[in-house]
Amino acid sequence: MSPELTRRRMALFVFFFIPGISMASWVTRTPAIRDHIHASLAEMGMVLLGLSFGSMLGVLLSGLLVSLMGTKPIALLGTCLVPTGQIVMALGAMAGLAPLVGLGLALFGFGMGLGEIAINIEGAAVEQITGKPLMHTLHGCFSLGTVCGAALGFSLTAIALPVEWHLTIVAALIVPVIVWFGRFIPSGTARTTSRTSSTTAGLDVRDPYWCDVRLYLIGLIVLGMALAEGAANDWLPILMVDEHGYSQTVGSLVFVMFAAAMTLGRFCGSYFLTCFGRANVIRGSALLAALGLACVIFTHEPLLAILAVLPWGLGASLGFPIAISAAGSSGRNAIARVRTVTISGYVAFLIGPPLLGLIGETAGLRQAMMVVLCLLFLAACVAQAVHPKPQT
Repeated sequence: MSPELTRRRMALFVFFFIPGISMASWVTRTPAIRDHIHASLAEMGMVLLGLSFGSMLGVLLSGLLVSLMGTKPIALLGTCLVPTGQIVMALGAMAGLAPLVGLGLALFGFGMGLGEIAINIEGAAVEQITGKPLMHTLHGCFSLGTVCGAALGFSLTAIALPVEWHLTIVAALIVPVIVWFGRFIPSGTARTTSRTSSTTAGLDVRDPYWCDVRLYLIGLIVLGMALAEGAANDWLPILMVDEHGYSQTVGSLVFVMFAAAMTLGRFCGSYFLTCFGRANVIRGSALLAALGLACVIFTHEPLLAILAVLPWGLGASLGFPIAISAAGSSGRNAIARVRTVTISGYVAFLIGPPLLGLIGETAGLRQAMMVVLCLLFLAACVAQAVHPKPQT
């Protein structure tokens, strides 16, 4: 492998790692931020809607922007918006202003949505050049970033560092890393011209993908698995603090465990896919996540609730990347199919925070998590949709 390609791969790893560490920095401090802005569960759900709305907007715009400018400027813009959003969140927490925190989350989510699509396209291009799988490792780097960010958040919570300083320090450290590694991503990848045919651009008019029922079943799997991951990202520390009586420090530590389980699952995913196939792995993952989540919901033993986070994280780890791969190989129009299924995942992130917050406000967060549990069982029931089509 040439030095240029090696540096390009390393840049992709870093650009997946950065959103992970940033996301975990926010998640581990959600109880503290909730206290700073004096938000109820329902109000916190509306604040979290900023992250979901921004992410969805970024995903919807990223395909057009990448086709106009290529992956490099969109990846740089998106990733730079992540620390920008963190700084706005820090200001909102310091001032006790929930709308400002929501605005910071919207910028944060918009940057993640833009950057994720661009880096995934860049990763697919590197896969084609090298002929070696890369996507699982890239998503594993995101999870590794969440582990590092969660460990940092736990440590800074334990020493009672103010949340605004925590978010600002992380943002300040990220910016020079983006500038340094951004140099190694080449210009022009995925940029199209007016002469590019629809087929070359990834759109084959012979394949009406929007009529493929199997594609929507894959989207349903993504909906359930993404909500299982997103529910932990949005609510796990608060769930442990409010429902199981733990301190904010322990709530942060529990998220470290969840992130570690996610990372382990993603880095080991290739082995299980080779041995058992996509459908079996999705089915087993959904049921494992459901088992862990059910224990968190129904147990009255706080220690068991902590341990149950491990199967929840392991089960949620592989659903999204496997479903994205399945969508891309489900027929022609691979780009459009991947975009459609990806949107299903962001719908989960869009409706999840306010829905769970509203239910949690009236019935408690444990009961709110029953929605996630039901969708996980539904994902297990339709897991066969990710099985590769027989070659004709």
